[in-house]
Amino acid sequence: MQSPGQTNNATRASQIIVAVPALNEAGFIADCLTSLGIDAPEMADVIFVVADGGSTDGTQGIVTEMARGRGNLHLLDNKAKLQSAGVNAVAGSELAQGRRILVRCDAHAVYPEGFVQDLAASLEASEAASVVVAMDAAGKTCFAKGAAWIVDTPLGSGGASHRGGTRSRFVDHGHHAAFDLERFTAVGGYDAAFSHNEDAEYDRRLGEAGGRIWLDADVRLTYFMRPTPRGLARQYYNYGRGRMRTLLKHGDRPKLRQMLPVVLLAICVLSLLGGALVHPWGFAGVLGYALILLAASLCVAAQKRSLCGLWAGVALGVMHLSWAVGAVRMWVGR
Repeated sequence: MQSPGQTNNATRASQIIVAVPALNEAGFIADCLTSLGIDAPEMADVIFVVADGGSTDGTQGIVTEMARGRGNLHLLDNKAKLQSAGVNAVAGSELAQGRRILVRCDAHAVYPEGFVQDLAASLEASEAASVVVAMDAAGKTCFAKGAAWIVDTPLGSGGASHRGGTRSRFVDHGHHAAFDLERFTAVGGYDAAFSHNEDAEYDRRLGEAGGRIWLDADVRLTYFMRPTPRGLARQYYNYGRGRMRTLLKHGDRPKLRQMLPVVLLAICVLSLLGGALVHPWGFAGVLGYALILLAASLCVAAQKRSLCGLWAGVALGVMHLSWAVGAVRMWVGR
C-alpha cells in the first residue's frame, strides 16, 4: 500500500513537464538527462522534452537513442533555435496538456537527485508563481575552474542572490527552474525574440502581473563554466546585450552592480587613451584594474591550493569587460 506521501508524489509527477532547450550539447545532454532521473520509477509519469534548436554535433541522435524504450522522453524541433522559443514551444505543445508545473533545465548542467520533485514541492509550498534556485559553478578545464571559483563571489556576480546564495526568500529575479504553467502562459511566456536574459525579462513582466518568485536555496544545481576565455567572452557579451535590451524594453534604470562593468570599461578605455596620448600616468587606471585582477588570481589560487586559480583574474576581466561591451553596443545601437 502507498503512503500518503508516495501518493502525493505520484500525483505530482503526472502534473510535471520538463523542458530542456539544447543546441550542440552532445558533451552534456546525456549526463543532464540522467541526472534529472529519467529512469527513476517515481519519475515515470514526468514528461521530459528536449527542445533542440538544430544541433549539428550529434545531440539529436543521442536524445533519440535515449528515448528508445523510454515513454517519458521526447525530442522537439525548435525551429526558432533560441532557448526562450524552445521553452515556449514545450509549454504550448500537446505534451503539456493537463500539466500544471513546468520545469526548465539547462542542458549544460548536472542536477542533484530529486531536483524536479523538490522543485514541484517547493512551488506548491511557497504558493509562488515560479521557483528559482541557487547555482554553484564548476569547471572541467583549468580555465573553467578558475572562472567557477570567482564567478560566485561579489566580484564575479555583483552579489546576485542566486549565485551561491544560501538563504531562501522571495526575490525579484533568479535562475529559472519551475513555473506554475498557467501563470507562465498567462503572462505570455518568454519573449521569444530574446536570445539571452529572457529570464530576467520574464521576471519583470511576472512581477508587474503580481506574480511572486521564490528562491529555494536548498535546491541547488551545478553549472559548468565555458572552457575557454573566448567562449566565456562570447557568453558574457551576449549576457550584457540581453540585460541592456531588457532595461530598454521596460524603461528601467540599471542597478549599481550592473553599471560597475560599464564603469570599469570606461576607465580602461580612457586610461589607455590618456596614457597613449597625454601622459604615461594616464595608464594608472588600467594598471590599477589589472592589479585587482592579479590579486584576485593570487587569492583564489592560494585559497583553492591550485594553479588553476591563477585563471580567476583573467576570467573576471573577461566577464566584466565582455558584459560591458555587449551592454554598451546594445544601448548605442538601439
